[in-house]
Amino acid sequence: MNYHNITKDDMLNGDGLRVVLWVAGCTHRCPSCHNPETWDVFGGIPFDAVARRELWEELRKDYVSGITFSGGDPLHPENIKEVEKLARECKTQFPEKTIWLYTGYFWEDIRELPVIQWLDVLVDGPFVEAVKDNQLFWRGSKNQRVIDVKKSRELAEVVLYCASDDSL
Repeated sequence: MNYHNITKDDMLNGDGLRVVLWVAGCTHRCPSCHNPETWDVFGGIPFDAVARRELWEELRKDYVSGITFSGGDPLHPENIKEVEKLARECKTQFPEKTIWLYTGYFWEDIRELPVIQWLDVLVDGPFVEAVKDNQLFWRGSKNQRVIDVKKSRELAEVVLYCASDDSL
């Protein structure tokens, strides 16, 4: 798996202050995507032990709420195994931290993937310029959903995530 960046103290890609891993590779190629440089699965640099250590160092900080996987698409076939492994390790080492994942796939098509069990929140669906809304929290267009994964799995239906002080 390749990646483009690790963002620290991010407040835009999930609830609280987060560390974000921006992976390379996306087949959705949404028109007006804000990260087209991440589409090439061979772009960026290889995710290695140094990058893994950097993620863990950030997650050890008390004020960091968790990790967000974005890109590109973390569920791209070249990324999914490594992302699942990282999510599992994160949940094991830092059970109090939340795991968010952004994908262009829809919940209904991916809810049975093994990686889903490690996630807390999933932002699904491709970015659609026609329904872009800069006032939305944690998503770029109205067709995208911010899904509470645990509740959705328990109830076998999509349950939208609501932060304690905000209603989506």
